[in-house]
Amino acid sequence: MQDSRVWRLVLGLDSETVIEKIVFDSDGVVVARVRPRRGAPTRCGRCGRRAPRYDRGEGRRRWRALDVGTLRACIEAESPRVNCAEHGPTVAAVRWARHGARHSRQFDQTVTWLARYCAKRTVAFLFRVAWETVGSIMTRAMADVDAVRDRWDNVRRIGIDEVSYQKGHKYLVVVVNHANGQLLWVGKGRTKKTLGEFFTALGEQRCARIALVSADGADWIADMVGLNCPNAELCLDPFHAVSWVTEALDKVRRRLVGEARRTKNEAMLDTLNHARWAVLKNPNRLTERQQRKLADIQHVNQQLYRAYLLKEQFRAIFAPGGEERILTLDEWLIWASRSRIPEFVDAARKIRPYRDDIASTLTHRLTNALVEGLNGRVRLLINIARGFRSVEALMALMQLHLGAYQPTLPGRPAHA
Repeated sequence: MQDSRVWRLVLGLDSETVIEKIVFDSDGVVVARVRPRRGAPTRCGRCGRRAPRYDRGEGRRRWRALDVGTLRACIEAESPRVNCAEHGPTVAAVRWARHGARHSRQFDQTVTWLARYCAKRTVAFLFRVAWETVGSIMTRAMADVDAVRDRWDNVRRIGIDEVSYQKGHKYLVVVVNHANGQLLWVGKGRTKKTLGEFFTALGEQRCARIALVSADGADWIADMVGLNCPNAELCLDPFHAVSWVTEALDKVRRRLVGEARRTKNEAMLDTLNHARWAVLKNPNRLTERQQRKLADIQHVNQQLYRAYLLKEQFRAIFAPGGEERILTLDEWLIWASRSRIPEFVDAARKIRPYRDDIASTLTHRLTNALVEGLNGRVRLLINIARGFRSVEALMALMQLHLGAYQPTLPGRPAHA
């Protein structure tokens, strides 16, 4: 039982730590009483620099370790303070735990890995800790990764979007790195202030290096990108642009149906009845019945058919091709503005301010599809996170699953 080599492996201690004794306390907890090797330098717990001893601190302290079988285990040692030149009197660093933590590194690492695949409450129950503790451990583990590498370095192309996480218009802003498809940042609230926090964290120099930003056309995103990223081109997501035109087409259809009902034009009503999907769906996905309905509309209602052609012409702008599609966009804006169809005149007026953003999309072939796909995975995490009492815990889980953090189990390679 006193074999220090075995206990060192079990508790995740290194050779610089001396195990003095293994005991059972009155609660049946396995306690390993340890100390640093004689002559080992004392270091600041915050910065890790050498520092002279200051005082005994709060005396002996315990750190929770991984369970030994069905028994809880702890590491116990003195926790003196050192006089750091930068931070002043600070608790000395220990080799088996992070500064300010009450758990060993192995404990934190195992909890973080399991939190990536299980519900948080399940992890809390398995490790006999509070659910708040799981969130704190995840945050510490991610802070360690950020401390050794800059996950925002060399960011050139980003995508920005929002995702709802709760009823009542509760939103998160997500920022994705197009280079690797990873979640770069997540913030609470769909506001300029929230997005401003991202650009502040990114820093002025890194903001200046951003070349392309994909978004859905929201003004608050465009304003903040223009304010913080002077060299970035904004790319409007094609899906949202096409949805504006599709909405205009459906408004035309509804208006014409209302006019036919008011004038009791039964022949027109018969043509327009069940015509919604015939005009809204892509031509290659129409059923045989919908194809016949579209042919009837072509012969009976020229206004709706012209609106349908305007929609299809706009969709064709985003088909594979070269920069000639920008000319097609300009021609479409002129056609829609002169179409004498009020809904499409309004659509052209709405799209015209985004002309340069759409041109950037066509030139660089950058869309928000990657971000939308990641948002689907976010919604799955939201379902897993049911019962979380704070949105911060959900945000940490998103970073853990979708960001640059790849936790591993202690003693196992990264791919295991």
